[in-house]
Amino acid sequence: MATTILVTGGTGTLGRQVVERLAAAGHAVRVASRHATTADPAHDAARPAAVENVAADLDTGRGVDAALAGIRTVVHCAGAQKGDGDKARMLVRAARDAGVIHLVFISVVGADRVPVTGRFDHMAFEYFASKRDAEGVVEGCGIPWTTLRATQFHDLALLTLKAMAKLPVVPVPSGTRFQPVDSGEVADRLVEIALGSPAGYVPDLGGPTAYAFGDLLRSYLAAAGLRRLIVPVRLPGDAARAIRAGANLALDHADGRRTWEEFLAGHLPVRA
Repeated sequence: MATTILVTGGTGTLGRQVVERLAAAGHAVRVASRHATTADPAHDAARPAAVENVAADLDTGRGVDAALAGIRTVVHCAGAQKGDGDKARMLVRAARDAGVIHLVFISVVGADRVPVTGRFDHMAFEYFASKRDAEGVVEGCGIPWTTLRATQFHDLALLTLKAMAKLPVVPVPSGTRFQPVDSGEVADRLVEIALGSPAGYVPDLGGPTAYAFGDLLRSYLAAAGLRRLIVPVRLPGDAARAIRAGANLALDHADGRRTWEEFLAGHLPVRA
């Protein structure tokens, strides 16, 4: 009989899609989140009976052992701006005790190439350091593992641009490019990995096109019908220098198919 697959962060942008795909393929799924319920009760009620929601807090450890009981495969999608290493430590301790045989982790392209050492680096780019810390935990956990690094999701890019566009004058980091990828395509790849054998680091997954940050902002402003003054700003620090050199890009693995323009058109009507 097939065993249940645990998805941490299973109510988030990526995790929810991983859960949906696993359930649609006929797999039993346990969704671990801090409060065991989704933010969308109607959506949750429509889930198949094979999807079970449990409370598990990777910050405090509350409920984590129970969430791992009987689990053999874990897809670790839970994350935050910082503290991912500590969350991973909490998870792998319980996973080892539970006898997990495959730990799948989603990280970010550039985690191993963007140095986060100075004060400003930590302020602006600590996400990369947080993911790299978690990668190290997964590597040394003693459980067979697979880690996929992906570029930034379309969804995250849109949230960032919306927040920036609230300013009348928008500072834009000059010389930087980003390669947004569709979160659903990342979910597809994670499901494929979870149903396969542990493989260590697998090839990165990047969106089909890399864009100057300013161009992403301008496309959002045009779609939203907004006018803003854009001011280029050269960010200091080693991390910013690495980003300008393309450390956050996966140009050799631009395997994503859905473009930023297609995503944006699906979320904001393009205005003439």
